Amino acid sequence: MERASQITFFLLLIIHSSIAQNATTSGADEFPVGVILNLESLRGKMARTSILMALEDFYTAHRNYSPKVVLHIRDSKSNSIEAASAALDLLENYSVQVIIGPQTSSQAAFVSDLGNKSQVPVISFTATSPSLYSGSLPYFVRATLSDSTQVNSIASLIKAYGWRQVVPIYEETDYGRGVIPYLIDALQEIDVRVPYRSVIPLSATTEQITKELYKLLTMQTRVFLVHMSPDLASILFTMAKEVGMMKKGFVWIMTDGLTNVIDSTNPSVMEAMNGVLGVKFYTPKSEELDNFTIRWNRRLQIDNPNDPPLKLSIFELWGYDTIWAVAQAVENLGIKNKTSFQKPAVARNMTSLGTSRRLYHGESTTRHSGLASDLNPVIWPGKSTEVPRGWEAAVNGKKLRVGMHVSVYPQFMTSGKDPITGATKAEGLSIDVFEEAVKRLPYALPYEYVAFGTTNDTSTGGYDDFVYQVYLKKYDIAIGDITISENRMSYVDFTLPYTESGVAMVVPAKSSRTNNTWIFVEPLSRDLWLGSIILLFYTWVVLWLLEFLGNNTNIPGEVPRKLGIMTFFSLFGDKDRVERLLSRIVLIVWVFFFLVLSASYTANLATMLTIRQLNPTITDIHELRKSGDYVGCIRGSYVERILEQLNFDGSKIKTYNTYDGFYSALSKGSKNGGIAAFIHEVPYIRLFLVRNCKGYTMVPFYKAAGFGYAFPKGSPLVGDISKAILSVIGGDTINQIEKKWIGIGYQNNCNNAGRAPDPEKLTPDGFTGLFILSGVVSTSSLLIAVVIYFYEKKNSTTKTQPDQKGDQAEGNERGNEAGEEMQNIGLQPIGHRRNASAVSWGFRRSFGTRVAPVSSSSRF
Repeated sequence: MERASQITFFLLLIIHSSIAQNATTSGADEFPVGVILNLESLRGKMARTSILMALEDFYTAHRNYSPKVVLHIRDSKSNSIEAASAALDLLENYSVQVIIGPQTSSQAAFVSDLGNKSQVPVISFTATSPSLYSGSLPYFVRATLSDSTQVNSIASLIKAYGWRQVVPIYEETDYGRGVIPYLIDALQEIDVRVPYRSVIPLSATTEQITKELYKLLTMQTRVFLVHMSPDLASILFTMAKEVGMMKKGFVWIMTDGLTNVIDSTNPSVMEAMNGVLGVKFYTPKSEELDNFTIRWNRRLQIDNPNDPPLKLSIFELWGYDTIWAVAQAVENLGIKNKTSFQKPAVARNMTSLGTSRRLYHGESTTRHSGLASDLNPVIWPGKSTEVPRGWEAAVNGKKLRVGMHVSVYPQFMTSGKDPITGATKAEGLSIDVFEEAVKRLPYALPYEYVAFGTTNDTSTGGYDDFVYQVYLKKYDIAIGDITISENRMSYVDFTLPYTESGVAMVVPAKSSRTNNTWIFVEPLSRDLWLGSIILLFYTWVVLWLLEFLGNNTNIPGEVPRKLGIMTFFSLFGDKDRVERLLSRIVLIVWVFFFLVLSASYTANLATMLTIRQLNPTITDIHELRKSGDYVGCIRGSYVERILEQLNFDGSKIKTYNTYDGFYSALSKGSKNGGIAAFIHEVPYIRLFLVRNCKGYTMVPFYKAAGFGYAFPKGSPLVGDISKAILSVIGGDTINQIEKKWIGIGYQNNCNNAGRAPDPEKLTPDGFTGLFILSGVVSTSSLLIAVVIYFYEKKNSTTKTQPDQKGDQAEGNERGNEAGEEMQNIGLQPIGHRRNASAVSWGFRRSFGTRVAPVSSSSRF
């Protein structure tokens, strides 16, 4: 709405300036304005109704305005010369101060040139070609938007559905050609190709259009963008249906010039256009617009009683607003020396001139995000609800030329000639993966193999030259063990890789077993050793405190010896056991921790003592470069470029064409005329190590994308083949193919497929739970024991204390009596406690039932 006001304001400025320069003395109450329309067309009749209604509505709302605009309407008869002739008549015979129209961009170019010479503004609300601009036509005013404003919306639509190629079909006029450069730029930004442009002359017959459609039918692209006048488009779509191009799998998109008038199209043409998409300007609904539409329909029927009912479009609204803008400018300028300029008193913002695509979701609206999921469901040509791929195999019987490059490893690619048919045949892992992927396509893909080097090219035989043939269109596809690289992707598109990725060194390996004096400490990490020792001492301290607080008489006198005994034998021994239940709980948890730790320690130590470790003679590519040793690679592979990027001396790089060549050089070594290391892609190295399990190992050092198939830039086949490759390598099929060409256990049957990793030391992370359990149990037990100890102590102090002297006397008396009785049965006192009132008695027992007194004459 705001933009409509801005454009109207701009119109007023231009008209104000122009009228001031061309003021005449024609009728004081009249201001002549010329109108040039194609009154033979429905669009011209509709525009005429809007213009007349606008002038009547303006002066109904402003009866006192003077001078009044007087319209002089002329018919251009769909001809640029007639339009120019009408403009000359209006300028010379009616002294018009403004010309509105004509309808088409080509007519507007003629008329605007006359307007420049006579300094009369030409205002068009239907000429949308970007070739019409104020730089070359200063008196041309566009009361609509340029076609270039819609190209981003079209590109977003194409991107949302993932189409990779588009063929524009446009008329051979300024209108048709004007938008194409902008469209191509917008499509290039989203990596969409335009393989062909179909140009239709305005004078083309149905036979010529049919011939062009059959030409399009033989191509692979199935996405077509139509940009032409409604009359020519009607013929195009009608013939497209007849030749079978309006069925499932085809995509047709219209520009706004057609979409805006689609409601007024003949019903038979509408039937042929079922499933066509279009972009158009969005007009917000309002009560004012609804009332105007009712009045406009009634007026159109009165003006054209013999024509069928037509629907209002954006162009009629722009024509209505244009007349209001001109009439208001005339009033503001006036013939009576009005010098002030102001905006219209009544704003007629009936249209929204945004280029934004809005979609209804319930009662709210959202901007198009560029995602297909945000678009409303579409019924495509052929009444299909499945989104077309936008590409199909050609129907002219032409087979795709599939180029092959013979590999150094025949397991990946070999080729030959069929002795009977003479056709090129191929086999290998790369061939099987490709053929399996083609089988899984949802459509037939005819192709034929072409061996690289059999054509009249100037290639050197390397993989870079092989891939470049796709860019030169000598091959439609290049297959084989082709490494995906950044350099190659600048001129071709690759599928997803069908092998693992990376570049590595093959180097001699020396085998050894671990021989270390202190190997027994290596199974556990330093932190785990330290943590275990701390936990052991903590557990000892807790046990000692638990027994001490429990009045275990064995604890206080022999702490060092008793701690060890309690720790390892208290649960099973017959004597010197811990006495408290809490102590036993702590020991149970500790012993469990100890058993788990000792079992893990034993297992890891056994692994360290028995594992066969592979130590490569070279571990770093940069050390290899600095050493000055010779290195090898396959001639023509992209590994050569990697070595150059790593600043290897060219004289130290040896290239080979055969497996036996680099294997022999690697066996000799750099000092004996061979090489110290062979640089290769990981899939090749895996294959090499399968055949040479002893004496060599792999040292990875460079990331790469793996092997893939090359296609021309923007080929729609890339996505389909990539999806099929994922299906192949994601199941058991790839395992069967590898087993067929490389052998059983390709990935794992050779221990030298890389350096065996050293066994990792055990860390506290794996024992965190046990540490926490033991610590929590020990600490909790200690806290419980402390609480019990203080509780019992508190209770003992609250008991009534007996008389100290009475107790002592009574105790002495009882002690004497007990002593006399014990002497009578043969027991003698062995000592007294210091400062004690009672006598401590000791005795010895024999192993029999007889008890004898202890005396100096006894032989016991």
